[in-house]
Amino acid sequence: MITYCSNIHPGESFEDIFSNLQTHLLEVKKAVSPDDPFPIGLRLSNRATLEIDEKSSSRFHAWCQGNNCFVPTINGFPYGPFASVPVKENVYLPDWRDSERVIYSKRLATLLDSWLPQGMVGSISTVPIGFKKYVDSKDQPIIRKNLIEVLEHIDRLRQKSGKEIILSLEPEPGCLLETMREVVRFFEEIELPGVLRESLGVCFDTCHQAVEFEEPAESLNLLSGAGIKISKVQVSSALRIVHFNRSLLEKFYEPIYLHQVVIRNPDGTLSRYNDLPEALKERAGERGEEWRIHFHLPIFLEEMGQYRTTRFFIEKTLPLLDNKMLLEVETYTWEVLPPELQMETVTQSIIRELKWLKAQRDEANGRP
Repeated sequence: MITYCSNIHPGESFEDIFSNLQTHLLEVKKAVSPDDPFPIGLRLSNRATLEIDEKSSSRFHAWCQGNNCFVPTINGFPYGPFASVPVKENVYLPDWRDSERVIYSKRLATLLDSWLPQGMVGSISTVPIGFKKYVDSKDQPIIRKNLIEVLEHIDRLRQKSGKEIILSLEPEPGCLLETMREVVRFFEEIELPGVLRESLGVCFDTCHQAVEFEEPAESLNLLSGAGIKISKVQVSSALRIVHFNRSLLEKFYEPIYLHQVVIRNPDGTLSRYNDLPEALKERAGERGEEWRIHFHLPIFLEEMGQYRTTRFFIEKTLPLLDNKMLLEVETYTWEVLPPELQMETVTQSIIRELKWLKAQRDEANGRP
C-alpha cells in the first residue's frame, strides 16, 4: 500500500481536512490509483477529533466507501496547528507525560476503529515520547502509565470489533527516542504486559533515520530482533550537504518547523543540534565532514545543483520491507522550500512522488 500523509494540506478543523481530501486527494487517486482502493494517510488534529460526532463520522466513512478509499492509518503526532503557525519544538507538545496526549490518542483510536476495514491492521503514529531537552528517565513512570492507559483502550476496542490497531512511536532527531538503539532500550525498560506490548510499535521514518546516519538493514534488524513491530514506513528524504556551503544552508532557514542537524565529524563521531541556525552558529569554525538536516525534500530528488538528499536511504530500505508494508510519503515542507525547489503545484508534486515510489517498490520486489 502506498499513500501520502494529509498533513501536507493546511487545515485544523475537520471540515477543512475533509475538504482537502475531497479536492487534492481525489485528484491524486485519479492519477495514481484510478481503479484500485486508495489508502488515506489521515492527519487529525485534536480540534478535528473534538468536532467529529457520530453523524460526521458516518458521513466521512460513507464518502470513503463511495470513492473507493479507506483509512488504514492516522497521524496523531501534531496535536495542535501544524502548518499555519510556527511550531518548532512545540510540535511535540503535549508529550507522553501529559494526560492531554492520552485523551487525544484514545479519541484517535476510537475513530480509527470505526473506519478501519475488517481484517486490516491499523496504526496511529505519535510523538517519540517527548523532546529530549525536556524529557528524561525520571519521567518514565508517568510515561509508562499514560501509554498503558491508551494501550488498554486499544485492547478494549479490539475485543469488541476484532480490529488490530498499533500505537506507533515515531523516532525523530532531538527526541527521547531518536536512534533505533534508544527505541529498543526503551521497550525493554518499560516492560509492558504481553497483550499490551502487541499494540505498541514503531513508525519508521526514512528521513529521520538517515539524518541519524543509521544503516537501514541494521536499524530494521535491531527492531526485528527485539520483537518490535513496524506498523508503517514514512517515506521522506532529508537535506544532505557534503561540501559545506553556508549561503546554501541559510536558504533553508524558515520559522515554522524544527530542522534538526546531525554532523559527521572527520573522526567518525556525530554532533547533534536541535535546529539549523544553532548548528551554523556553533560550527562557525570546524564544519565537519557531512551535514544531514531534517528538512523534508521531494523523494524523487537525488540532487539538484548543489543540493543533495538522502534518497539513497529510501532506495536501500525498500528491498528490506515486506511488500505489504504501508508506505506513507510525508513531504510536508512544500510551502517553505527554497523557490528553486518549488517546481510544481503541491498536488502535482505528490503525484510525482507516489509514482516514483511505486516504481521503486516494484523494482525492489522484482516486478516489471
